[in-house]
Amino acid sequence: MDEVQVVVAHSERATLRVGDVFLKVDADPARLDAEVEAMAAAPLPTAPILWRKPSVMALGALPGKALGRLGEPSPASPAAWAAAGAAARTLHDAPLPARPGRSADSRVRAELESECELLVACGVLPADVVARNRAVAEAAFRAFTPAFTHGDLQITHVFTDDDRVTGVLDWSEAGHGDPMFDLATLTLGHEDRLADVLAGYGTAAEPDAIHAWWSLRSLLNVRWLAEHGFDPFAPGCEVDVLQSRM
Repeated sequence: MDEVQVVVAHSERATLRVGDVFLKVDADPARLDAEVEAMAAAPLPTAPILWRKPSVMALGALPGKALGRLGEPSPASPAAWAAAGAAARTLHDAPLPARPGRSADSRVRAELESECELLVACGVLPADVVARNRAVAEAAFRAFTPAFTHGDLQITHVFTDDDRVTGVLDWSEAGHGDPMFDLATLTLGHEDRLADVLAGYGTAAEPDAIHAWWSLRSLLNVRWLAEHGFDPFAPGCEVDVLQSRM
């Protein structure tokens, strides 16, 4: 009998795997509605929807393997990473969805200021690491042309086979937003792969904004990850990303 594997689980949503079937459970049915809509609109291969209930969706497995995992060396080839970059560009060139996605605005700036204060006050990170990354993160607060973004383009969500993208998972955060956020999420903790991704993406990339999003995303996520059972201090993960800016 196939065992039940917990892929991810926290108070908002959980994903379970049983054999080649993934069950996605979301506390907000409207978020699943938005994910289904984004999957239908995306110009990239997505996992097949086997069935759908108000708060649960069953998805079939994608062919190929994920690009890798955060904190571990990626087994994927440079060509596979370039293909992921090209896929991101295809998505970003698609017609905009109605739903808003990730971007750095005044609300995010206020959240960042508060989070930086807490990281230092609670002794989670040294003040100099926080200050340096806060300075780097400032480049994310810039004018940009909104694009159709995935919103959570982690390497575990991008599957490739024979150096081509066979599918992209988890469209729950998709919407119109900053395309450099997607590229930063894809390469977080794998800075050595950025050149490969940009080779596939093309000249529209903004490296300074990608670097800024590495710092911004990591600063905002460290405490949340620790409070929800993840380890941002693991080798190659968010704290290492922040320390690498020093």
